Amino acid sequence: MGSVSGLRVPAAPFVVPGPTGVTVRDRLKDLADRDAEVLRLVGAHLGALASRDLKARCANGLGHSARSWAGRKRVLTPESSSRWAGAVTKASHDQWALGRRCQAAHVQELEAGMRMLRHRLSLPVRAKGSKRAPGGYRSRREWHAKSRRLALLEARHAAAVADWRAGRVRVVRGGRRLLNTRHHLADAQLTEAEWRERWEAERCFLSADGESGKRYGNETIRVTPDGEVSIKLPAPLAGLANAPHGRYALSSRVRFAHRGSEWADRVETNRAIAYRIHHDPTRGRWYLTASWQISLTPTVPLEVALAQGVIGVDTNADHLAAWRLDAHGNPVGNPRRFFYDLSGAADHCDAQVRHALSRLLNWAKTCGVAAIAVEDLNFQAEKTREKHGRKRRFRQLISGMPTGKLRARLASMADRTGISVIAVDPAYTSKWGAQHWQKPLTSTTRRSTRHDAAAVAIGRRAQGHPIRRRTAPPPQHQSDAAGHRTAQARPDALGREGPRPRVPGPRTRCVPPGREAKAGDQRAQHRSGYAAELEIWQQDSLPLSLQEWFHYASG
Repeated sequence: MGSVSGLRVPAAPFVVPGPTGVTVRDRLKDLADRDAEVLRLVGAHLGALASRDLKARCANGLGHSARSWAGRKRVLTPESSSRWAGAVTKASHDQWALGRRCQAAHVQELEAGMRMLRHRLSLPVRAKGSKRAPGGYRSRREWHAKSRRLALLEARHAAAVADWRAGRVRVVRGGRRLLNTRHHLADAQLTEAEWRERWEAERCFLSADGESGKRYGNETIRVTPDGEVSIKLPAPLAGLANAPHGRYALSSRVRFAHRGSEWADRVETNRAIAYRIHHDPTRGRWYLTASWQISLTPTVPLEVALAQGVIGVDTNADHLAAWRLDAHGNPVGNPRRFFYDLSGAADHCDAQVRHALSRLLNWAKTCGVAAIAVEDLNFQAEKTREKHGRKRRFRQLISGMPTGKLRARLASMADRTGISVIAVDPAYTSKWGAQHWQKPLTSTTRRSTRHDAAAVAIGRRAQGHPIRRRTAPPPQHQSDAAGHRTAQARPDALGREGPRPRVPGPRTRCVPPGREAKAGDQRAQHRSGYAAELEIWQQDSLPLSLQEWFHYASG
């Protein structure tokens, strides 16, 4: 959306809704060799059924219906069970839907790249760009190469759109990246046996949806309140059972340290809990993941969340820049920075993000603030290589920022602490923050960065205040007739027109300390209609020198 000035009109801030589900995980410790072998056999058998069902689901495409879904389930039931068949078909449908969403995102990315290529190709060679759009290409050779790339993207876009309209989705169970690693084992520093172990672990299927009213909330993968895990074996593997009714009980016990009381309450009341057993071949460990739905926490009104101020947070590639603001939009105290390292594996990056958010939430609780403002970032258009072709480091920097993961993690973790998360439009926050706040917030003892100033801008936008600091008007005289120097408070804020707080000590050398301490107290002044005018008045006696002078003048 544009405006008369040509700038984009920022969207209104909103409170991010809380999570709707919970996931906890525990390790299956001291697992016997027999148990691990049974889990591998069951997972491989159900994984083969899942691969076959996913192929059938992708073949149906847009012709999917409840009747075809029921038919696929009837085909899988004799080779597993009715509940296992339901879990497999549901997982296939979810996988197809995920591939469909990724396909739509791929089409949008291709369209953004083609728009940028057409724009730059329409400009003369070596044409200068602006802050909003890049210019032409540097040479005729680069222009020719980019014209060929435009033709390539147009062909890819046509194929992707054709697949989208036909409902054709290409999905690889186990991951396409791991599949391509098979052809580059030397680069991945893996042997064929190690790769095969990872491939089989990813294609293993040991997931079961919960059912409310059933024993312990799940009939397929059952976990008792004391931590005993048992699995309903598929029909071809029923001979491996070591428990009644075709079940296999594991020798390992689980105990969920995180949200364990909530899990125990659901188990004892037979409420639905979904379980998933998965194997980590790099560590040689088995894990059990439990998940369930929770009631959505009522969203706090924006005015209530901002009653005690807000903490503005600017997201960067290696740290979170935060600054606390009071209810009137004034920065309080010093800025805080919460660093994290996103280099390494995905688990390490996720742990770094969670650690930084934990420190941020602990600081918010210490300050007594009930709201945290973050930017509603979306780098889908900015990540295209056509806009920042030569700036490879910049593209890698933008792609590495965990915008979506950070916001989802923050909303989930803040829901447990009672702190609301407010999403604001990121338009011009860094630019206007540095322009209006970086220099005023810098002193001899504090050096404010551009990111700190952006955090102040984000917090003020969440509160509804303008980011720009209004400059002081020229005063007519020494009083406050010129009006307020900055637009910090709302027009309807109580005490906005009241006297300013007196700073202890003299303002100049000629004013003694404590003078004009009651300048704003109307009752302390001799003005009409106030109690000071009704006091008993008595003139003090004149000095002796003045009395003699009056006597001489009157004589």
